[in-house]
Amino acid sequence: MIAATYTQGSGFKIEDIPSPELNGGGALLAIRAASICGTDVKIVRNGHRKLRAGQRIVLGHELMGEIVEAGKCARASGFAVGQRVGVAPNTGCGRCPACQSGRSNYCESYEAFGITRDGSHAELLRVPDVYLQQGNVMPLPDSVSDREATLLEPLSCVVNGLRASKADVGDRVVIYGPGTMGLLFLQVARLCGASQIIMVGRRDDRLQAALNAGADVAINNAVEPAASRIDEATLGEGADVVIIACASPEPQLEATEILAPFGRLCLFGSLPRGSAPPPFDTNAAHYKNLLITGTTGGSVGDYRAALRLAASGRIRLESIIGAEFPITKLQSAYDAALSDTVTGKIVLVR
Repeated sequence: MIAATYTQGSGFKIEDIPSPELNGGGALLAIRAASICGTDVKIVRNGHRKLRAGQRIVLGHELMGEIVEAGKCARASGFAVGQRVGVAPNTGCGRCPACQSGRSNYCESYEAFGITRDGSHAELLRVPDVYLQQGNVMPLPDSVSDREATLLEPLSCVVNGLRASKADVGDRVVIYGPGTMGLLFLQVARLCGASQIIMVGRRDDRLQAALNAGADVAINNAVEPAASRIDEATLGEGADVVIIACASPEPQLEATEILAPFGRLCLFGSLPRGSAPPPFDTNAAHYKNLLITGTTGGSVGDYRAALRLAASGRIRLESIIGAEFPITKLQSAYDAALSDTVTGKIVLVR
């Protein structure tokens, strides 16, 4: 089968590899749709800390598929051949404090499709029993399309980020980064009852997409200072929540300035490897009683919440999709992702 692979120390390749076999355990999925994440791009460019030198993996962790073969555990869990399912990509050890509290995405020895296990940027995916045992595999209702289902994993990360930010009714929310994740944050923040949403970024096409999605104000901080515009837009009161959904240190520096007293900052986007940590205004955090948190990934519970949101129709996931490629055109899809020219999510379809 055709697959997008990465080998630690050797790089990225589109190649034909043997199809996975079930051998009695887990479930075998025919990938009907998958999407390319910023993490996939990072792995192609820089590798991943969880990979050993020379280790090859199939990329991709945002996925849905159709069960084409079901092992004993899958059948016992109520799954059957022909069923459409979504899969939360991370599993944990099941024993550590993070796993015991339902946060397997913070397990120090987590496993994940597209990182430590062969992922979804291929025609077939083997889902091991542990995914069934930990509740990661979920039936998809007809109200969630194949394309929408690929965005359940990034949506689960947004659910995690906004919960940690304690987003509430009436909040004024500032989002730095009008990419896919920023646009998802925008939609969910509106559902949380945000009274005002301000998007900050450096590309006019993406800022326009944010306005189309319901942002109240869009600021291009490449051409004007964001802090003064935010001050003006919030009538001098500042933001209640700031989400950093980009890989840039400048917004992290600016956040403590624009936050209102008792404001909350979520450091969602990580900085590039080797970046020096930005200086931090601890006095602003002290005197304004700020809450500063960071989140990564989403738990199985967050994925279930994302699925409920998608099934309700209150999230417009289709609006986040910017380009579609057949899975047989993996090279073209990755060329588009690596060039960063597409506004919105790149989706692969069967």
